[in-house]
Amino acid sequence: MGSTAKAIAIVGAGPRGIGLLERIAANVPELYGGRLVVHLIDPFPPGPGRVWRFKQSPLLRMNSMPADVTMFTDDTVQCAGPIRPGPTLAEWVVGVRAGELAADVNPELLEELRSVTATTFPTRRLQSAYLDWFYAWVLDSLPDSVDVRVHEATVVDITGPADDIQSVWLSGRSEPVLADVVVMTVGHLDADPSPEEAELADHAARHGLRYVPPAYTADLDLSGVAAGESVLLRGFGLAFVDLQVLLTEGRGGRFTPGPGDSLVYHPSGAEPLLYVGSRRGVPYHAKPAYPLQGNPAPLPKFFGPPEVADLLARPERLGLRRDLWPLMAKEIGWGYYHELFAAHPDRVRLELAEFADRYAELDWDSEEMASLIEKAVPGAEDRLDFAALDRPLNGLRFIDRTALTHHVSRYIEADLARREDSEFSADLGAFLALLSVFGQIAHLVTAAKLTPESQVGAVDGWWFGFFSYFASGPPGHRLRELLALIEAGVVRLVGPDMWVRADDGKFVAGSPSVPGEIVATTLVEARLPKPSVRRATDPLIRTLYERGELVEEILREGVQEHTTGRITTTVLGGLVDADGRSHARRYAFGPHTSIRSPGAFTRPQTNAVGFRQNDAVARAILSDFK
Repeated sequence: MGSTAKAIAIVGAGPRGIGLLERIAANVPELYGGRLVVHLIDPFPPGPGRVWRFKQSPLLRMNSMPADVTMFTDDTVQCAGPIRPGPTLAEWVVGVRAGELAADVNPELLEELRSVTATTFPTRRLQSAYLDWFYAWVLDSLPDSVDVRVHEATVVDITGPADDIQSVWLSGRSEPVLADVVVMTVGHLDADPSPEEAELADHAARHGLRYVPPAYTADLDLSGVAAGESVLLRGFGLAFVDLQVLLTEGRGGRFTPGPGDSLVYHPSGAEPLLYVGSRRGVPYHAKPAYPLQGNPAPLPKFFGPPEVADLLARPERLGLRRDLWPLMAKEIGWGYYHELFAAHPDRVRLELAEFADRYAELDWDSEEMASLIEKAVPGAEDRLDFAALDRPLNGLRFIDRTALTHHVSRYIEADLARREDSEFSADLGAFLALLSVFGQIAHLVTAAKLTPESQVGAVDGWWFGFFSYFASGPPGHRLRELLALIEAGVVRLVGPDMWVRADDGKFVAGSPSVPGEIVATTLVEARLPKPSVRRATDPLIRTLYERGELVEEILREGVQEHTTGRITTTVLGGLVDADGRSHARRYAFGPHTSIRSPGAFTRPQTNAVGFRQNDAVARAILSDFK
């Protein structure tokens, strides 16, 4: 490359980084006619990155079906750049099996490659192979004017003024990578313990206990957890599922078929005793294992661009519960009831068209809406009840842990029945509407339209938590394994509103819903760290933060300040410094930035936020190069 070439450094070469590379390649022919070098910098392989690398336990699986995962834009994506369609993970598998797509697949994956279907849940290592192939596809599609250079290293610093070349300093290197623009594709940031977590860690150190703070589960060293040891797991989401796998089947236990669809767990004897609890006291809902049975509901309908524009035009800041939730709930309800009426007319008393007309006229939380639904949907089990969904154990008290275990086990069985039986496909209608709502909220968040209290507590807190609980749960077989582990006595339940305290040389836990306390020698926070720039362990984040060149997002309302913990960026992802200035040569985006990109893979035909952001950033950078 000649000295006149422009250079872009992408810090982070996982799915988001190579997704940005694809958008750069797609937009170069239109926007930039010169030579271009793109530096991909990551200590992990480009494509899979850290989370999806091949070198992890073969027992760990995706929480999405192959048909629901894509790295390619499609005709629903509303972006200025060209659409370049390609295979979903399911279509890639079929193409590789048929010899229509050339892919260098590790021999350890060949059996899975032959057996996986569009609706089963593949291993993360198979997804790693798909990402390897996608990265190779992007390289093959590059214009001749674009050169990609890979640096297997960690970025420790970036220096340079806002109007000149940036020096990107790498671990173990004396010379920097020089770039006109740097883009940090930020995933979930590792963080030092919070004050509460530090106290628990100190208690463990002083008393010979073990405390594991929030972290990415696949990276944890769990070898010190002894067989038969009592372990508290605080969290009942996806991190718990990974811990459940690694500490049971990963220790040599095995599952065999039981009566009906059940499983039986055969312990190896190397397992610890796992006591699990959380705020809700139940696991995330299983992923739906069926397609829609009726025609898809037109989405968005009640919470789309016109409604968002009206909200943005209001002079006052908005509250989620007061201003957004009535529209959000109506949109989710529309997805749910549209599928119920379209696919299961024997369980309703009106035609879809008549119900839709009446539904459109009414406010979600009105008595008239409640009356319409009650009259049109006779079965209470077919009505959408957000309060019961959100806190299924709310108000319940159990005489002992046996009663709690029986109740939660029946709850899990009922959830599996709904998520694996297409008679309940209305749940998938709600799921798809949730995805639509998620995308619309992003516009209000990036415009800073919400009150700080609502943003931090209601959106970043309750809404993201509810979304994950309802829509981002594990495949059904993981819950069936959980039932088998409960039956075997390996997993035991703490209860809802779980509390933990460090007490007299031990960890003690319990729940206000069930009498008694549990004593343990290990406490594991079964969740990822919350966003926190101030406590981030990444050397680049820490260095830039200490110099004031990167700041933690703080939302202000009068004299009150609310921190979100995220990296502050502009709407387009420009990095903002301590003086409030946007750096013209530095960008950052991802779930731990203020633009709050989704952390999950893109579902096809959903006009995905991540694709739109990638395209907008790529076009902004290339346009500046003219």
